[in-house]
Amino acid sequence: MNKSEDIQKIFGMNTIAVVGMSPKPERPSHYVASFLHDCGYDIIPVNPFTTEFKGIVSVKAMDSIDVPIDIVTVFRRPDFAPDIARAAVSIGAGALWLPAGIVNDVAMQIAESGGFKAVQDICAVVTYKELGLI
Repeated sequence: MNKSEDIQKIFGMNTIAVVGMSPKPERPSHYVASFLHDCGYDIIPVNPFTTEFKGIVSVKAMDSIDVPIDIVTVFRRPDFAPDIARAAVSIGAGALWLPAGIVNDVAMQIAESGGFKAVQDICAVVTYKELGLI
């Protein structure tokens, strides 16, 4: 399957764990999560130092999430991505999204070996708009 088909399928999913969610509106994680939340996606903020996002209680780690997760998006340094990909596989997520500027081929391989879709170095907001989904 090519990347375009993967992205279309990912955007058809609903619940997104935002790992590295920042409480600061000027940070990319906050902006992207806000955009996707406003488009109707369910957002689960994941950050041990954040308490909430738009009234949604933040969790400290993905293994604390008590609902099925469709997409795990990673707003952490690329060297954290493989461990996050392993955690995503262990909770049965459907996709791994590494946003613009985040590239880690090991994480991509872990995700794909775990049986789910993965993209890297792609901005969800830009891509969502380019696909005409808004």
